[in-house]
Amino acid sequence: MAGYKDPTFEDRAALAQKAREKALKKLANKPKVDDETVVRRKAAQEAREAEAAEKSAAKRAAREQAKAEKLAADKAAAEAAAVPEPTEEELKAARDAKYAARKARKKR
Repeated sequence: MAGYKDPTFEDRAALAQKAREKALKKLANKPKVDDETVVRRKAAQEAREAEAAEKSAAKRAAREQAKAEKLAADKAAAEAAAVPEPTEEELKAARDAKYAARKARKKR
């Protein structure tokens, strides 16, 4: 049985050259793409890009609208929270009205 023999540099270079020639030959034998196919592919690519741009714009608009709605909700919440606290006089008047109503119920 023969042992393993390391290939020399010349062997490896020749092998690489053969592989390169084989790849070039394979590429040369490949049929050329006709103009109609190129135009069709380009149109399909443009359609995909337009759809992606439209989708991106819709997403951006939805994000901006959500931000505007959140700002409006925050503003409404701030306005609702801005209701002034009742003064001492208003509290006393409410308390007196409650006592008067209770007294009126007892009299019946």
